[in-house]
Amino acid sequence: MFFPVHDYNPLKSIPFQYVTVALIAINVVVFFMTIGAVDMSMVGSFAVVPGELTSEGLGSANPADRFDGFPLPERWTLITYMFLHGDILHLVGNMAFLWVFGDNVEDALGHVRFLIFYLLCGVLAALTHTFVTNNPDVPLIGASGAVSGVVAAYLMLHPRVRMWVLVARVIPLRITAAWALGAWIAMQFVNALLPTQTAVAFWAHVGGVIAGAILVLIMRRPGVKLFDQTPSQI
Repeated sequence: MFFPVHDYNPLKSIPFQYVTVALIAINVVVFFMTIGAVDMSMVGSFAVVPGELTSEGLGSANPADRFDGFPLPERWTLITYMFLHGDILHLVGNMAFLWVFGDNVEDALGHVRFLIFYLLCGVLAALTHTFVTNNPDVPLIGASGAVSGVVAAYLMLHPRVRMWVLVARVIPLRITAAWALGAWIAMQFVNALLPTQTAVAFWAHVGGVIAGAILVLIMRRPGVKLFDQTPSQI
């Protein structure tokens, strides 16, 4: 729908978005470590496989599991899955959203709470997908569930910030976060409810959005206001 390019939204409480940059770096490193993996069972070991997760009740790994080339307890895949990506476009898309929006959410929460927030959004996104999916044997990978939580938090914190986005990935447009992110979130719900053949896990996005919207209410720093009324200039 759109690709975020830049927002002008200076940090107020932290000198630098260390956690956001670290998360991006880890995702990039993991991608290039696994991009040449021929044995998909090794990658699948770290993905969330809904059927395995529900059948084992978040318990220990089963060596006989279809995707487990590495004996990792299924509950840990709720963390590891969000650092895996299928291709470079998958990675770049998620990291662009995290780069543009993560710094200000980290600023509003603080470094440690932002890390916890990010991981919780990813976990709740995966659980949402797990209990809704019609394809329980298909592995789930990617940071988009966690990033969806970041998007929801940013929208609730800074709806009037203006940003540059690429519509259809080619048309530059200057628009407020309320319009850009509001439309993006609405499309996740629409796509989740409509029957599609896409590989995109829209219910994970929905779970991440709901988690982010709730968690930012209770995890933001004292004094940080929601729905900032001061528009930024670009």
